Amino acid sequence: MASKTHPRLRVAAVQAAPVFLDLDGTLDKTVDLIAQAAGQGVQLLAFPETWAPGYPWWIWLDSPAWGMQFVQRYHDNSLIVGSPEFDRVREAARKHKVWVSLGYSEKAAGSLYIAQALIDDQGKTVQTRRKLKPTHVERTVFGEGDGSDLTVCETAIGNIGSLSCWEHLQPLSKYAMYAQNEQIHCAAWPSFSLYRGAAYALGAEVNNAASQVYAAEGQCFVIAPCATVSPAMSEMLCTDAGKQQMLRVGGGFARIYGPDGAPLGTPLAEDQEGLVVADIDLGMISLAKAAGDPSGHYARPDVTRLLLNKARREPVVFQRQTDAEAGAFEAVVAKPEPAAGGVQLPLAA
Repeated sequence: MASKTHPRLRVAAVQAAPVFLDLDGTLDKTVDLIAQAAGQGVQLLAFPETWAPGYPWWIWLDSPAWGMQFVQRYHDNSLIVGSPEFDRVREAARKHKVWVSLGYSEKAAGSLYIAQALIDDQGKTVQTRRKLKPTHVERTVFGEGDGSDLTVCETAIGNIGSLSCWEHLQPLSKYAMYAQNEQIHCAAWPSFSLYRGAAYALGAEVNNAASQVYAAEGQCFVIAPCATVSPAMSEMLCTDAGKQQMLRVGGGFARIYGPDGAPLGTPLAEDQEGLVVADIDLGMISLAKAAGDPSGHYARPDVTRLLLNKARREPVVFQRQTDAEAGAFEAVVAKPEPAAGGVQLPLAA
């Protein structure tokens, strides 16, 4: 009896530096990397956190007053969903027949969000999402997402989900993703070159371990792109020896992991730009799930359960009263009083 076939595909994680604070330049590089991936037979390509127009490293290096010199430029070069710039990525995905997971700073009106988009090989936007909680000083730059951003998308190449950076240290957010039968996970990271030697939790060891544990815990493939800090970025941001020590050149540690946590593909040197590529077989997932499915046979819902509110949260809801509603309201207002001696019951809440 023939076994059921499972999707097999080639995936890749980007390890590179953006053209910092230059949206058009970064998108030029994005298109080039998509073409390069297509040339290697890649079907799904994942980009780092806030790839366009780069991660706002200045928030970790000095005072808010010092960092204000970058704020307007960062806003101006952040990506607007549905804009001609956004469509450039969609067109590149369509032209080269590559699925793209893009990390970017999203500009929506006057606010910015750490965001990810999933674009299919026909150039259609499958999903856009926002990081639920910016980490530490990121909250001075970015707003928050909501429960609708914890969504796994069912696609022709598998069930695909995405999280950014330290969302991989949020146990309940991870569990919400596992429970949606995630098969391929895009884990977007910035460079691991900040406070090296002083803050172990920010380094490659801990954060790649988070990606690896996500793979083993959720029994899914994890594509973990990671940006680098280029010499040009260092020259712009690290204006003295102290800043140069706090943010070093390099820091690229892109990785791919299998559903048993095994590393896949060949890593690059931390200052090298390119793609980490691996061939994956979704049939491996059932072997890993047989050992422990955290939201299935390995769960104890009688002891612990997760409440997931996936409603989109909007700061303003515009509501227009319909004619029927207006008529019903008038009828209630005009309702006659009961006759003398009658009993009037209170309205139900």
